[in-house]
Amino acid sequence: MSQGLLTEQIKDAIQEAYRTWLAAREFRPRRGQREMIAQIARTLGQGEPRICVIEAGTGTGKTAAYCLAAIPLAKNIGKTVVLSTATVALQEQVVLQDLPDLKERAGLAFSVSLAKGRGRYLCLKRLDDHLKYQNQQEIPIFDAADEDFSVVYQEMLNRYSRGGWDGELDSWVEPLPDGAWAGVTTDHRGCSNNRCSYFKQCAFFRARNSLEGADVIVANHDLVLADLALGGGAVLPAPEDCIYVLDEAHHLADKTQNHFASSARIQGTLQWFESVNNVLGTATQRFAQPANLVGLSTNVATETAALGDIFTGLSQALAILPMEPRDEDREIYRFPLGEVPQTIADLCGASLPGMERLCDSIERFHELLSDAVAGNQDWEKAFEAEDWLLPVGQLQNRALATRALLQDYAYGVEQTYRCARWVARNQYDVEMVSAPIEPGHILREVLWQRCYGAVCTSATLTALGRFERFLERSGLPPETPTASIVSPFNYPEIATFHVPSMRSDPRDFDAHSEEVTRLLPDLLNREKSALVLFTSWRQLNAVTKALPQAVSDGLLVQGDGSKQALIVEHRRRIDEGERSHLVGLASFSEGLDLPGDYCRHVVIVKLPFAVPDDPVDQAIAEWAEAQGRNPFYEISVPDAALKLVQACGRLIRHERDYGTVTMLDKRIVTQRYGRALIDSLPPFRLDIAPFS
Repeated sequence: MSQGLLTEQIKDAIQEAYRTWLAAREFRPRRGQREMIAQIARTLGQGEPRICVIEAGTGTGKTAAYCLAAIPLAKNIGKTVVLSTATVALQEQVVLQDLPDLKERAGLAFSVSLAKGRGRYLCLKRLDDHLKYQNQQEIPIFDAADEDFSVVYQEMLNRYSRGGWDGELDSWVEPLPDGAWAGVTTDHRGCSNNRCSYFKQCAFFRARNSLEGADVIVANHDLVLADLALGGGAVLPAPEDCIYVLDEAHHLADKTQNHFASSARIQGTLQWFESVNNVLGTATQRFAQPANLVGLSTNVATETAALGDIFTGLSQALAILPMEPRDEDREIYRFPLGEVPQTIADLCGASLPGMERLCDSIERFHELLSDAVAGNQDWEKAFEAEDWLLPVGQLQNRALATRALLQDYAYGVEQTYRCARWVARNQYDVEMVSAPIEPGHILREVLWQRCYGAVCTSATLTALGRFERFLERSGLPPETPTASIVSPFNYPEIATFHVPSMRSDPRDFDAHSEEVTRLLPDLLNREKSALVLFTSWRQLNAVTKALPQAVSDGLLVQGDGSKQALIVEHRRRIDEGERSHLVGLASFSEGLDLPGDYCRHVVIVKLPFAVPDDPVDQAIAEWAEAQGRNPFYEISVPDAALKLVQACGRLIRHERDYGTVTMLDKRIVTQRYGRALIDSLPPFRLDIAPFS
C-alpha cells in the first residue's frame, strides 16, 4: 500500500470523531491520548510493516485512542479491526462500555461482534445425547462422571428452548458443578457443522455468523492464537484482512509459549491406546462391522500394540534420568540446552511411523463417520454416526498432540526456534514436556509477517524504561516504531512508595516470613482497604496463618472463593464502612480495578522475580549464558521490573486517587539493581528507611 493511505480525508474523520467525543463527554484533550492517536494513524497509514508498540500509562485513555485511530481507517480500506485482550474484565469493558460510548458520542458508525472459542458455547447435540443416552453404558460416548448432571442439563435445554438463555457459558447465571460444562460443549472435530440436526439452532454458529461483515471483532489472545495455529481465517478473518489491536500485549509472549507447548504422559498414553481400540471397536460393532471400519479398527489394534512396546521402552529410558525433587510428590529432570539424549530421541523417532499411521487411521475413521452423517454410508444404524463424531474426534486430537511431542523430542535440534524440554514424574506417571523459549519466532511466522497491521499496547511494556525485552520476546525487529506515553497523574502529590526498615533477607524464607508477619498488622491498620501481594502460595499460607485473629478477620484471601466473589465482598465491606484487605498472588497484581477507597494501600511482600526452579526460565537463562549474556541482569531484572510496575499500578486508578505502596523486600535498597527498579516505577514520592 502506498504511503498516501492516510489521506487528508481520513485524518479529518479521525480528528472530527475525537473532537465530537471529547465535547460529548465534556473532556479536555489529553496530550498523551492525541500522541497515541497520531502514532497509530501514521503506522497504519504507511507502507509495510504497519506495526507499532505503544506503552500508555494509566489514565491515558488508550482504548478510546486506538479505537478512534484504527476504526475509521480500517473501514475506509475494507479491513476488520480485531481487538484482542488478555483478560475477561477488559474484554467486557470494551464490549459493554467503551465501544458503545464511542458509537454514541464520537459520531462513528461501525458494527461490533464478540468472538469466543467454541468451548464457551453449548453443543445442543451433546446435551441431547446426555439426556438420551444417560442410562446406556454400551455406548462409550462420554467420559465417566461421578456426578449425575441430568437435572442441570434438563434445565439448560428448557431455558435454551424458551429463549431464556443464549447458550453461552458466560451468561449462565448460577454456578455450574465441576465437570458439568465439559460434557455439553465440543470442538471442531466433534462437530458435524451444517450436517448436524441442530445446526440451525446452534449457539456457536449463530455467534460465528455475527462475525461476518463486522467492522470490529472483540476477541482474546487465546482465541487469536488458536485461530493462527489453525492457519488463520478458521474463526476470525484471515490475518491479511485484519488490523490487530493487541491490548494487554505484555501477555502475548507468555500466551504464545503456553499455546504452542506440547506434552505426553507415558502411562496415560498406554491407557489411551486401550481407549482407542475400545472406542473404534465398539463403534464398528454398533454399525454391524462394515468392512471399511473393520479394516481401520484392525490396523489401529496392530499399531497400538507396536506403539505400546516402544512406549514401554521409553518409560524405562526415562526412569534412569537423574530426577530432582521439586514438590512433595513431584520430580523433574530438565534436558540441558533442550538437547534430548540420543537413546530417548531414537525411541521417539522409532514411534513416529506408527503414530503417523495411527493418526491417519483415526482421521479416516472420522471421515467415514462424517460420510455416514451425510447419508453416504450404507451401514446398519448409520443414524448413530453423528453420536460418534465427538469421541473419535477427541481421539484424533490426542493422537496429533502426542505425535507433535514425539516429533519434537526426536527432531528438536532441527526446529527453527529453541525449546525447553523436561520430564516430570510423580507416583502415577511420567510426563514429557516441550515449551518454546523463543515465542517471538512463532509470532513472527504466524502473525507479524501475515497481518495487514497491528498495534501492541499496554500500560506496562517497557522494562527498566526500554522496549528491548518486549520486542525480543514478541519477535518484533528493533526498528519497530515505539512510543511511551506518560500517565497524566501527578504521582509525587498523590502516591508514596514506602520501604520500611527490615533485617531479614527475603531469600531466607523463615526469617522473612516471620518479619512480614510482625509488620503486617500495623501496615494494614493504617487504611481500611489494602491489597497484599505475595509471590508464592507457600509464603502466603505461612503468613496468613500466623497473623493475629483480629487481623485475619479482615482478610479476603485468594483461594477462599472465586476472584470475582472476593472482589464483590471487598467492595461491599468498604461501602458499608468495614475494613477489608485483599490478599493474593500474581493474578491479583493486574486486572484489578479498585479505585478510590477500595484500595488505599498496596503491600508487596517480595520482589516479583521468576521462580528459580521453573524449567522454562531455567532454560532461557541457560541459553542466554551460552550466548555470553548475563541472564540475571538482561532477563530476570527487566522481567521483575515489569511485574513490579504492574503491581504498583493497582494503587492509582484516576486523577483524584491517592495512597501508598509498601515494599517489604529490602533488596530494592540494598542491591545494586534496586535503584534501576525504583527508577522504572511511576514518579512516586519516596519514603525509604535507612539501611546499614
